[in-house]
Amino acid sequence: MLDLKRLREDPDSVRAGALKKCFPDRAAAVDRVLELDARVRELLPRIEGMRAEQKQAGKQLGKLQGAEREAHLEGQKALKADLQALEQEEKQLQLELRSQLLLVPNLPDPEVPEGEDDTANVEVRRIGEAPAFDFEPKAHDDLALARGWLDVERAADMAGSRNYLLFGDLVLLQDAVLRLAIDHLVSKGFIAVDPPLLVRDKIMEGTGFFPGGEEQTYRCPEDGLNLIGTAEVPVTSIHAGEILDEAQLPRRYVARSMCFRREAGTYGKDTKGLYRVHQFQKVEQVIVDVADEARSREHHEAITRNSEEVLEMLGLPYRVVAVAGGDLGVPQAFKYDIECWMPSREAFGETHSASRFYDYQARRLNIRYRPEGGKKPLHCHTLNNTVLASPRILIPLLEVHQQADGTVRVPEALRPYLGGREVL
Repeated sequence: MLDLKRLREDPDSVRAGALKKCFPDRAAAVDRVLELDARVRELLPRIEGMRAEQKQAGKQLGKLQGAEREAHLEGQKALKADLQALEQEEKQLQLELRSQLLLVPNLPDPEVPEGEDDTANVEVRRIGEAPAFDFEPKAHDDLALARGWLDVERAADMAGSRNYLLFGDLVLLQDAVLRLAIDHLVSKGFIAVDPPLLVRDKIMEGTGFFPGGEEQTYRCPEDGLNLIGTAEVPVTSIHAGEILDEAQLPRRYVARSMCFRREAGTYGKDTKGLYRVHQFQKVEQVIVDVADEARSREHHEAITRNSEEVLEMLGLPYRVVAVAGGDLGVPQAFKYDIECWMPSREAFGETHSASRFYDYQARRLNIRYRPEGGKKPLHCHTLNNTVLASPRILIPLLEVHQQADGTVRVPEALRPYLGGREVL
């Protein structure tokens, strides 16, 4: 969440940021926050005054006797009742204030492009050339079905639409590419994590997915748990409620996990093939570091580059785009999307995203660090990036590297994971 002090001092910029992200309803939450904050700040001196009066009255009690003492006790009882009523009112106001603060989006950085949706995203760079085929190329799902690597009909019968079964070499290819991504990040000093797949509401709230993302989440209300849509959620929360030493930072983590998304609101969109599915695997990188905007920006470029290096090892053409305000989520201050060329779509398709949050998530999760010299703890900065997500990455892998006979070339970087095989 945003620093309440910042919101008090410059509410107009917070409203403008929410509108740039196309959240007019959340812009209205700013006024509600200011109203509740004013009521809390008006109430607190009254509560403190009554507590001081109660303490002073307690000291006087020992000096009184008889009727005077009884009258004094009655006054204390009335004061206690009034104080408890005010404390309860303040507690309720604080809960309402926090609930409204959770609705206020992070401020988008000035360089975030204007625009209502992904059509306004701005290309930053493009790497590689789209392949030129001397035969009629197949879409990934047609190729995989012909090879017996994919079955969507049986999967739909088992689990409904947007589900899939992978077989044989496609399972091995998926595992190989995910392992390559993990190994690449571990080689750069990231700590591998195997996180929980089910998390409590407070963890979804802490990372900025709740409130607002409930519709996209598979929930288990009987247990108060939620299936994660990304390892960002549990991994960013590793240090929730902790105060780290500055010497412990930055913390760099990489996690491979199953992920689950309901894809609510996407009826009829990208229904063919493996582009938009309910269950998938991701390798996610997360960084927790000191509250330094310049360092956050450096980390952001570095984690984006980590993903680009994997794509270059896979021989896949791609581009990096700066995400427009209307396509930016609630917690992000700035986000890059990486899009791979997908021949069957005759277009680039999103395969990765890299985000910086500054202290927005850390405030919600209460992740702090103590600067060198023992100064007052500060909230950390957090970032994350998709190193790789499958089965979506299988789309460009199959389509770009397919051959005329229906086989698929194996990129050199993947061959050690596939027993040296050059072709599937």
